[in-house]
Amino acid sequence: MLPKQYRLKKRTAFKATYRVKHSSHSGGITLFAGIEKKEETETKVGFVVSKKVHKRAVKRNRLKRLMRESYRQLLKENNLFDTQKYLSLVFVGSEKALGKNFAEIKSAIIKNMEKIS
Repeated sequence: MLPKQYRLKKRTAFKATYRVKHSSHSGGITLFAGIEKKEETETKVGFVVSKKVHKRAVKRNRLKRLMRESYRQLLKENNLFDTQKYLSLVFVGSEKALGKNFAEIKSAIIKNMEKIS
C-alpha cells in the first residue's frame, strides 16, 4: 500500500492539479501533473476512476489498486524519472485500462511518466 505521506486526498488539490493542464495519455491511463516544486516536499499522488468508466465499484477499485501498486513499486525501485519535481500527480483510469493486467498497467504508467518528465 502507498504510504499516507504520498497520497493526494483533498478535492481542492485534485482540482488544482487538473487546472494546470500538463498531461499525458497512454494505454488507457491519463497522467495529470501539477505545479513544479520550489521547496523539498514529497510529491503527492492521486488515483481516479470515474463511475462513468464502469458502474461496478469492484471493477473501478481493482483498476485503482493496480495503478497504486505499480506506482508504489516504481517508488520503491526509485524509477520515477523526473516526475518528483511536481507537487502532485493524478492518474485517471479509462475504459481501455479496465481489462488489462498488472504488467500492462505498469508499462502504461511508465510511458506516461516518461512523457511528463
